[in-house]
Amino acid sequence: MSGQSEERPWGSWHVIDEGNGYKVKRIHVEPGQRLSYQTHEHRSEHWVVIFGMATCVIDGETVVAGPGHSVDVAQGAAHRITNLGAEELVIIEVQRGGYTGEDDICRLEDDYGREDESAEATAQ
Repeated sequence: MSGQSEERPWGSWHVIDEGNGYKVKRIHVEPGQRLSYQTHEHRSEHWVVIFGMATCVIDGETVVAGPGHSVDVAQGAAHRITNLGAEELVIIEVQRGGYTGEDDICRLEDDYGREDESAEATAQ
């Protein structure tokens, strides 16, 4: 549903739009923070940097992207976004796939101890 948002230990996300087979989010990453290193079984992601510098790891390869640049994450690829800058990082994320629910996250590494949460959700 459009308008959903959630605070996370690294920042926040806000759903801008969603429909059959897609979801669009605005992601805010606080300085010095990073999202979990994760995979998705049901969706791919396309990130467009709006503000700040994004250090992205996709299947072990590091890509640095600034405003106006984009990064593609294939379905099933391990990925993470890090904000090494001193200012907030803002990214627009376009998710495409048959399922875009928040429970389609398999955390491989997490700075905030959430690996167990995603493993439990996947097992259920």
